[in-house]
Amino acid sequence: MSMKLHDLKPNPGSKKSRIRVARGTSGKGGKTAGRGTKGYGARAGAGGKLYRQGGNLPFYRRLPFKRGFTPPFQQSYNEINLDQLDGFKANAKINPQTLEEARLIRKPDWPVVILGRGDVKKAYSVSVHRVSKGAKAKIEAAGGSVEILAIE
Repeated sequence: MSMKLHDLKPNPGSKKSRIRVARGTSGKGGKTAGRGTKGYGARAGAGGKLYRQGGNLPFYRRLPFKRGFTPPFQQSYNEINLDQLDGFKANAKINPQTLEEARLIRKPDWPVVILGRGDVKKAYSVSVHRVSKGAKAKIEAAGGSVEILAIE
């Protein structure tokens, strides 16, 4: 004879019925229903707020307040200094493409700015998105030229 679905039942002792607390003094967990006597824990709805941490300062109060202001449309640049241009030959055309080929640009999507650290000994034809005043003066003093590209 084969077993049917209605014959299935759990092993004896594997399922225990839950204790129905607070059903009178004669029953298990009657009167105070395991909540002790009086006090915060004995009250209905006790247990604290969602973020209560038992005396610790709550997490959301431990964090610092938001400070300062970050401009939403600020422009970031690939910064190149004049001393990094030493590897280029004299009269070389320096633009974002040649700087990328020379592995001097970190993020190709960002515009390029030339800054004035170092000296220029060769004449360069520089066309980038921005040039500092000091860098422009040094490039032109060495016989080079500077062209400003528009930022897309």
